[in-house]
This record gives sequence, structure tokens and C-alpha cells, in this order.
Amino acid sequence: MASIFSRIIAGEIPSYKVAEDDKYFAFLDINPVAKGHVLVVPKHEVDYFFDLSNEELGGIMAFAKRVAAAIKASFPCNRVGLSVIGIDVPHAHIHLVPITKGSEINMSNPKLKLESTEFEAIAKLIASNFK
Repeated sequence: MASIFSRIIAGEIPSYKVAEDDKYFAFLDINPVAKGHVLVVPKHEVDYFFDLSNEELGGIMAFAKRVAAAIKASFPCNRVGLSVIGIDVPHAHIHLVPITKGSEINMSNPKLKLESTEFEAIAKLIASNFK
């Protein structure tokens, strides 16, 4: 069975997409630890991040760098933190979170409760800064 992320990429499940190319897809985390929390995934479904080929690892990091620049341009932060956990969803993914201190990227922190209109505005803002 396809992962939830594969179903999002296929358009079977709605998402707040911020960027996409032929190999990678970026969308808002619906349980964010901060406004602007984005997930970056390969379109090719691979469970474990380090099972990606070297080419895919380089490609996803280059794509994530562009997404991070868009997040940084969209939200006041010192950095965009990166986390690879890979436990909850069996599809390789990167968390990108705008942060001012390291503790803000802790996925155990309380999650924000945002309305769909807020998600839409955040996705549109980041997408408008994606280059």
C-alpha cells in the first residue's frame, strides 16, 4: 500500500504544497511545531532516508536548500532547522522548520493548531518565495 506521502504526491489526499519538481515534493506539515514547518519528500517512495541513492540524497538536499531559502524569506528566523527522523511515516522525508533556537525543532514540542486559511496563506507565502 502506498504511503500517505505517496498518496499526497498523487493528489489522492489534499496538501498545502509549497514546491515541486520532477523528483521532489514539499508541503506543509499539518501538525507543525512552528508556522512554516515544511516536509520535503522524494516522489519515489523509499522507507528509510539513507536507503536513497547517493544521487537522490544529493538531489533532495539541493531541493530542500531552495525550500529552506523560501521559508527563511517568508518567516522571521535565524535559521531553518533540518531534521530527519523517519519513524512515523514509511517514506523518506526531511522536516524544515524556521527557528531562532535549537529547541524549537524538537518534534515533541506542542503542535500548533492552525485553521485551513492559515495553512493556505503560509503555503502561498512560501511558494511565492521559492526560486
